[in-house]
Amino acid sequence: MPMDAANWRRFLFQACLNSVIPWMMVAWGTRAVDAGVATILNSTAPIFTFFLTLAITRHEAVTFRKLIGVVAGMAGICLIVGMQALAGLGEQLAAQIVLLLAAVCYAGAAIFGRAFKNLDPMAPAAGSLLCGAAILIPLSLVVDQPWTLAPSVNSLLALLGLAVFSTAFAFVIYFRLIQTLGSIGATAQAYLRVPIGVAAGVIFLGEQLSSTVWIGLACVVVGVAAMTIPERRTKPLDEAA
Repeated sequence: MPMDAANWRRFLFQACLNSVIPWMMVAWGTRAVDAGVATILNSTAPIFTFFLTLAITRHEAVTFRKLIGVVAGMAGICLIVGMQALAGLGEQLAAQIVLLLAAVCYAGAAIFGRAFKNLDPMAPAAGSLLCGAAILIPLSLVVDQPWTLAPSVNSLLALLGLAVFSTAFAFVIYFRLIQTLGSIGATAQAYLRVPIGVAAGVIFLGEQLSSTVWIGLACVVVGVAAMTIPERRTKPLDEAA
């Protein structure tokens, strides 16, 4: 782990952008928004990453193929969740805006994560989570008063699984992907959450898929492939213009 103050300031900023602020936004927003709408809104991070990169940072090539990938992936998510979920857009507007702002935070975190390209992915993963814990633990003591709670064994096991595999281990992979695939490619994982959940339901729960879901899965696969498979010869959109 680096010991200099500059890297720890970056870890703190990354923690706020990728964990503390968006997680609280999602936790608050999903209390008022239906799960389908929340899933769609929470999957928009690649869109914001693409346009922030194109309009502001330009730290990596923004190609037409990546744009196609962003659009195809989002279309696939809408088809999998169900187009009827879009009917809920505009209701509980404040909560929906907060969920979109959380996705913007994820996009900013993916772009800022390039600052750790010279570090082992384990370092920003550990550093940002430590900083996030340093902020959230005191807040939880004031707001949640955990000593008044009585979680079940299943809840504690779920918490442990989420903490170790879905957060700590996932963050190491995430920072590695930022180094290898770039910001836009790394945020493609937002499109993969729903299909993986659907696949788990089919394999472990015997669920059946409609034709619309199959089309949505195909769109997600095409979209993620277009966003992540490297191109030998690319021409950025801003240069093409």
